[in-house]
Amino acid sequence: MQSLLTLNTKKMTREEKSKYIDELTSDLSESNVFYLTDTAELTVEAVNSLRRKCFHANIRMRVVKNALLAKAMDKVEGKEFGALRDVLKGATSIMLSESSSAPAKMINDFRKKNDKPILKGAYVEEAIFIGDDQLSALEALKSKDELIGEIIGLLQSPAKNVLSGLKGAGGKLAGIMKTLEERAE
Repeated sequence: MQSLLTLNTKKMTREEKSKYIDELTSDLSESNVFYLTDTAELTVEAVNSLRRKCFHANIRMRVVKNALLAKAMDKVEGKEFGALRDVLKGATSIMLSESSSAPAKMINDFRKKNDKPILKGAYVEEAIFIGDDQLSALEALKSKDELIGEIIGLLQSPAKNVLSGLKGAGGKLAGIMKTLEERAE
């Protein structure tokens, strides 16, 4: 894999470009969540700090060449990236995550001390978000597992109430039966 420093300063051979596009295509195919950000003009120290935060938040971050990322998007089958191609200008970093909101939360936290990264766009479970103004909406998104958990909880609630009612009614009925039996004797 190309180091990021090499990627930005060295002219890539056709073979290196092809391998790089294949790696990006694989990343895009396997991930249902990725953010495109502008990290230009951050100091080396700030970029290293951002990488550490990404690592600890289980987010993979890499600087990408826009033209090669666009070619990788074209090669991905079954996903439509639409307007994300339009944001591929200037310096671009891609953040890949399993959580839909983790990159947004990490970006907001990082921007408490820095002006960047700026959100160019995001792809979350087939939905496209364009622009930095979408960051708060992305931060509020719940993951698929969180939504499934909430739905299961909502579905279980009525069933629990019915069972509780039946148990309570059954106990009352047994008490009435016992009382009637004792009176009959």
